[in-house]
Amino acid sequence: MELELSERQLEFVEAGSFEVLFGGAAGGGKSYGQIIDAFVFALTYSGSRQLILRRTRPELERTLIRAALALYPKKLYEYAKTEHTGRFVNGSLIEFGYCDSENDVYRYQSAEYDVIRFDELTHFSEHMYLYLSSRVRGANGFPKQLKSTTNPGGLGHDWVKRRFIDPAPPRTQQRTLGGTRVFIPSRVDDNVFLTSADPGYKQRLKNLPEAERLALLEGEWNLLEGRYFSEWSRGLHVCRPFELPEGSSRFFTMDYGLDMLAGYWIALLPDGRACVYREVYESSHIISSAAKRILELSEGESVCEFLAPPDLWNRRQESGQSAAEIFLHCGVELTRAPSNRVAGWYALKEWLKPLKLPEGGEGAGLFFFDTCLNAIRCLPLIARDAKNPNDCAVFPHELTHAPDALRYFAAAHAPEFESLQESAALEEAGYLRQIESLIKYKT
Repeated sequence: MELELSERQLEFVEAGSFEVLFGGAAGGGKSYGQIIDAFVFALTYSGSRQLILRRTRPELERTLIRAALALYPKKLYEYAKTEHTGRFVNGSLIEFGYCDSENDVYRYQSAEYDVIRFDELTHFSEHMYLYLSSRVRGANGFPKQLKSTTNPGGLGHDWVKRRFIDPAPPRTQQRTLGGTRVFIPSRVDDNVFLTSADPGYKQRLKNLPEAERLALLEGEWNLLEGRYFSEWSRGLHVCRPFELPEGSSRFFTMDYGLDMLAGYWIALLPDGRACVYREVYESSHIISSAAKRILELSEGESVCEFLAPPDLWNRRQESGQSAAEIFLHCGVELTRAPSNRVAGWYALKEWLKPLKLPEGGEGAGLFFFDTCLNAIRCLPLIARDAKNPNDCAVFPHELTHAPDALRYFAAAHAPEFESLQESAALEEAGYLRQIESLIKYKT
């Protein structure tokens, strides 16, 4: 088998960092590089085990499995369709897997791999990547790596950018607590085989709308197109925890289902702004368990209101009771939040918009302690609905829980920031100065 590799593909194959990301523009030969790299590793290390992942099984079958069957010599490799595993004559294995949902990672809970390969990494969540990285292990002495390919965009765009793109220039090896990490950029012009065989491909990329053109032709990572909360800025909206002032009104707001209890405790501050200071984000709670958990985390606090989605007041056919009634029996009296989705999103955008502070600089009406990890993760990622740009998209569903919970608070409580303009008493007490310095803290 004669291997033809571009300069960038060869750089990816030879990269020795523990974590390697090969990505950027479309047409850079990323998936081909991944398949060839897996082939070289399998033949070099007899008896090795690799896992190649796409987000869904149909994507896997259309791309990587098909490419491996086309490229790998039959005398060296055979594919077992029922097991989704390719076997080499030297005992090496390549398992083809997918993670359609967050819980799919647990199918690999007891597995060990020498190399795990993510194709289109931005289609995966950070939790998937971090959990599966723990499956790279073994005492056989073979190299251990995480090797990924991707284009900008997708639900994982921000965490991939934060992990690989932002910390260091391309091709610069980063040293981390877990080992080493490197980003290798690719552009369509790097793939001379594609540009020679299909000279019109680059022009077709140029004809795309601006956001897609920037991502797929230029490999641009600074993308905001399609994000619903364009107001979001970690520097304005995230701060270290601090002691909340006594007497501030406390609220709890949640989105509830068996798949996820996403709840947030919010303090209304004397200057009119609101601080999200605690988060619960846990799955598999039945109503009694959810109520118990909410009460445990609210212990010692006087919560004015427990806001919840309107559908919890729908009566259940099997019991004749609503979820709200069961919560009440378990000690949590819920307040029904307004039901209009778009009005709620608009209200949340008002809370999140940047504000000029009396002492200078900017803050935000609603901000978060950096311990509220899932709200901070989901808000900047949730997209506009393709059919109704005034609404948020409902897919990926995992991103909707935290924003929905915050929407219920925003819909029920309009922001009042007038007190920021009359802040002499706060300034004298030093409170406003403390808030301003904390809200500018960037993690």
